[in-house]
Amino acid sequence: MEMFRFAHTEYLWGLLIIPLLTLFYIWARFARKRALKRFGNQETIKELMPFASKSRPVFKFFLLMLALAFFIVGAARPQFGSKLKKVKREGIELIIALDVSNSMMAEDIQPNRLERAKRAISRLVDRLKDDKIGLIVFAGEAYTQLPITSDYNSAKLFLDAVNTQMVPRQGTAIGAAINMAMRSFTPEGDANKAIVVITDGENHEDDPVSAAQEAVKSGIVVHAIGMGLPQGSPIPVNKGGQTDYLRDNKGNVVVTKLDENTLEEVAAAGKGIYVRANNAQVGLNALFDEINKMEKQDMETRVYSEYDDQFQYFFAIGLFLLLFEFVILERKNKYFMKVNLFSSK
Repeated sequence: MEMFRFAHTEYLWGLLIIPLLTLFYIWARFARKRALKRFGNQETIKELMPFASKSRPVFKFFLLMLALAFFIVGAARPQFGSKLKKVKREGIELIIALDVSNSMMAEDIQPNRLERAKRAISRLVDRLKDDKIGLIVFAGEAYTQLPITSDYNSAKLFLDAVNTQMVPRQGTAIGAAINMAMRSFTPEGDANKAIVVITDGENHEDDPVSAAQEAVKSGIVVHAIGMGLPQGSPIPVNKGGQTDYLRDNKGNVVVTKLDENTLEEVAAAGKGIYVRANNAQVGLNALFDEINKMEKQDMETRVYSEYDDQFQYFFAIGLFLLLFEFVILERKNKYFMKVNLFSSK
C-alpha cells in the first residue's frame, strides 16, 4: 500500500544533470578568474568594474538549479493516494525475528552477521508478491520494528534502519521474539502464518523451544536461520576511533559461536526447518521454497485505488524561482550602493 508514488520514476534520472552542471559552472568560474588575472592588475580591474558582484551570479545559478530540480520532480508526476479500497489477495503472513545483539556484529560471515542478514531479508522482500510481512528485532528484549503489512517499500525502509543500538538491553531472547511475533499477526486472520528467526542462537534469556511449541499450537510454523560459523569469531567494537574486540572482565577476547543445537531444537519444535548461513549463502532461498509450499489463503488488505497528481505545486515553485532569478541582476545597483541604512546622520 503506497501512499506516495511517482508516475514516471524514470524522469528522476534527470536530477543527475544538476551536479554535472554545477561542476561545469565551478570550472567556468575558475577559468574566468584565471583570465582576469592574465588581463591585468586585480585592484585596477576592480576599479574599472565597480558594480561587479561575486556573490550574485552564484546565487542566481543556485536558483536556476533549484528551479530545474523542481521541474524534473514535477515532470515525474508525484502523486498521493486519495482513495482506499479493500482487495482480496492470496498469500501468507510472514514475520521475521532478527537478532540485533552485539554478537551479530561478528565478521565470520562477511561483512558481518547482521548486515548479511539484512541483505538477505531485502532480497526475500523482493520475491514476495501478495504476502504480508512484519519485522521483530530482539536482543535481551523484543520489539516490533514493522507491524504486519503488504507495503514492501516500507518494509525495506524499516529494515535499513536496523542496527545493534535499537535494543538497549543486551542478550538473545529468542523465546520473547517468538512470543511477540505470535501476537503480531493479523487478529483472527485466516492466512497461513510463519515465523523466521534469524540469530546466532546464543540464547541466555528464556526457553525458545517452549515458545516454538506454543506457536505450533496456534497454527504458526517457526523456521530458524543460524548466522555465524561453529568455530566462532570475536566481536568488533569501536574504542576512540580504533577497532578493538569485546573482552570479558579478565581482559580476554570474547568469541561468539553459533549455537546450532538450540536453533535445530527450535525449528523442530516449530515444525519448520533449520538452515545454517555461510559466506556463500544465507539460506533464505531454501526457506522461501518452504514458504511457497504453504497453502495460500485469501487475505483482505487495503490499497490505494486512486491517486491525485501534485506536479502543479512543483511547477509553481519552479516558476517562482525562475522569476526570482530573473529579477535579480548580476551587477550591483548603483543607486542602492549609495544607501547607508546605518548612517549616523
